[in-house]
Amino acid sequence: MDKKRLIRYNENMRKTEINEEKKCPKCGRVDSQMKNGRNRSGTQRIVCRHCKKSYTLEPKRNAYSEETVALALKIYYAGASGRGVGKVLNMSKANVYNWIKKNETRIECQL
Repeated sequence: MDKKRLIRYNENMRKTEINEEKKCPKCGRVDSQMKNGRNRSGTQRIVCRHCKKSYTLEPKRNAYSEETVALALKIYYAGASGRGVGKVLNMSKANVYNWIKKNETRIECQL
């Protein structure tokens, strides 16, 4: 990744680097960002000193691919139970049931 950095001098004539990626999603400021620990997945959290908004720099996206979802639905509509599909694909049965609900609304909209 190409990181843009800006070097400024504070009132004590010390260099301070400002990372352009640390931009507050609420107020848009770049200069008043401070590290604020890590979340459960280990990703860095940032807090804006100006508006007190706390956010994650690069949140991890944990999602199944479209191919996996399509395969799970295909197995389910072929006659397997939601629990069986979950066991075969090594995932939670709740995921399968949620995808079935979403797929049913898509089918109803198409009719």
